[in-house]
Amino acid sequence: MTEITAKEVESLVNKGKALNIIDVREVDEVADGKIPGAVNIPLGHVESRIDELDKSEKYIMVCRSGGRSGRAAEFLDNQGYNVINMQGGMLSWKGEVC
Repeated sequence: MTEITAKEVESLVNKGKALNIIDVREVDEVADGKIPGAVNIPLGHVESRIDELDKSEKYIMVCRSGGRSGRAAEFLDNQGYNVINMQGGMLSWKGEVC
């Protein structure tokens, strides 16, 4: 599985890069703050909402510590999606949240 650090994601966000960030935390967790532009699809809903994703796009998967997003990334990778897991999740994120 391909991984990226929170610092690398923050750098891309700060440079204004258009990113597809999927936050797989639960709704109540995301209420405490998420990466600007991230879309919340809780891990338990990824399979049922897979039609919202485009196989021609690249997705960065995020959760609290990197475990759930790793499972989501593995699942999506097995379905033919281009995904990257953010190491350390939001616990490693030092950038802005919304």
